[in-house]
Amino acid sequence: MRKIVEISDVGVRLDVFAQNMGGLTRNATQKLIDAGDVNVNNKASKANYRLRVNDVVEMSLPEVAPLDYAPQNIPLDIVFEDSDLIVINKPKDMVVHPAAGHTEGTLVNALLFHCGDSLSGINGIARPGIVHRIDKDTSGLLVVAKNDATHRGLAQQFADHTVKREYVAIVHGRVKQNGTVDAPIARHKVNRKKMAIDLSGRRAVTHYTVVEQFKNFTQITARLETGRTHQIRVHMASLSHPVLGDTVYSNAKETFGLEGQALHARTLGFDHPTTGKQMQFEAPMPEYFEKTLTKIRRMI
Repeated sequence: MRKIVEISDVGVRLDVFAQNMGGLTRNATQKLIDAGDVNVNNKASKANYRLRVNDVVEMSLPEVAPLDYAPQNIPLDIVFEDSDLIVINKPKDMVVHPAAGHTEGTLVNALLFHCGDSLSGINGIARPGIVHRIDKDTSGLLVVAKNDATHRGLAQQFADHTVKREYVAIVHGRVKQNGTVDAPIARHKVNRKKMAIDLSGRRAVTHYTVVEQFKNFTQITARLETGRTHQIRVHMASLSHPVLGDTVYSNAKETFGLEGQALHARTLGFDHPTTGKQMQFEAPMPEYFEKTLTKIRRMI
């Protein structure tokens, strides 16, 4: 995999850039760098190397490791599937991949049952096929790779910010007009489970549009130009309009009984890595979201 550094990524650490470029975990990326499998301008570089414009980053991805997670017969809402990839409408409350405390009932467990051995191995044994993810308490669309070539192609599109991702959300307060938040995001310096706006972080851009205003809430759509962890949640909270039900970035008491945030990944668009065909998928707003809107409208 090869990518030329653009101005927007100047100053970014090599390990952070490579992680996003390959759609890998932090640990997997570090192992590749330690093994000399990530080169800058044909030379092995350290993880803390700060990228310069027109640097050429090349990465050799690892061989597939044997899986050690159990397939589970969990129903999947399949929006599209072919021999290269599968698009899933993930329900709220489902964890994407196994981790401490969540070794069963995840999307990966369900995919292993449905796809068998037909999943890419680039992201390691715990995340076969996983190119990107959405939070446990966020519903909506995910694309999963069935082979390594597809994984590389999709990961490149995510790295190039050419994947269309649009979310629908309910936020606190009346958002007066459409806007854009262009503010870098990094891991919170104190609470490592949170993200925060930080000048030392990676550039993050969210475009939001007002859909419907209520007395104390607003329904918006949010289009991601970049895809940082918790990006929409952090950016909207920074405007004093945290996502309804978000207990991490909001102290608001009114949640309308929601367990998790009112955030749904509605639109996903990309070029098929094999055919080159432009593809776009829509996932209708789930029942929990519609019911919450109904409750809010009754308050007017």
